[in-house]
Amino acid sequence: YINQVAKDEETDEFASYFNRDTTPKVLITTSDRPCSRTNKFCKELKRCIPNSEIHYRRGLDLKKIIPQAMSKDFTDIMVINEDRKEPNGLVISHLPNGPTAHFKVSNVRLSTDIKRVGEMTGHKPEIILNNFNTRLGHSVGRMFASLFPHDPQYVFRNSKRVGLKELGPRFTMKLRSLQKGTFDSKFGEFEWVHKKY
Repeated sequence: YINQVAKDEETDEFASYFNRDTTPKVLITTSDRPCSRTNKFCKELKRCIPNSEIHYRRGLDLKKIIPQAMSKDFTDIMVINEDRKEPNGLVISHLPNGPTAHFKVSNVRLSTDIKRVGEMTGHKPEIILNNFNTRLGHSVGRMFASLFPHDPQYVFRNSKRVGLKELGPRFTMKLRSLQKGTFDSKFGEFEWVHKKY
């Protein structure tokens, strides 16, 4: 199993990131005509994902956005979906060859909703992934890691302790599907789909 995962990592779609051949550049967009809470959620994601930009859809089909994003050297697209004026879904598509993950999003709390929220600094953040041990978990973990720059920077309280502060937003994600290639709702080949029963 460990050898299989190591072989997967050598040749998967994220190998160029982990070999330091590419630097993440993330396009954040929304469903059409997002509400103000979804817009704020996007702005908070932009704040905590370095080298990210927000572009609003304005009725453009996602399949048309993908080639435009690739031509501007974006490495990933994040799409925030909403229902009843509340963010409820997140699609991450790794460019140019996928994979694409679809998550259910719940319990969204913006930084204004969180008590004793920390102040943003200019440091590069680090993503900490625990218990992503299965092959599926490994794939999803590598997708998350490839959204953030290499070489995170730390704020030290003293010579031994790192200072951690919650900056927000806070939300829960549940994987709904993992699809090979970039986003294709009709003809995409799925590697994994969550089944209710």
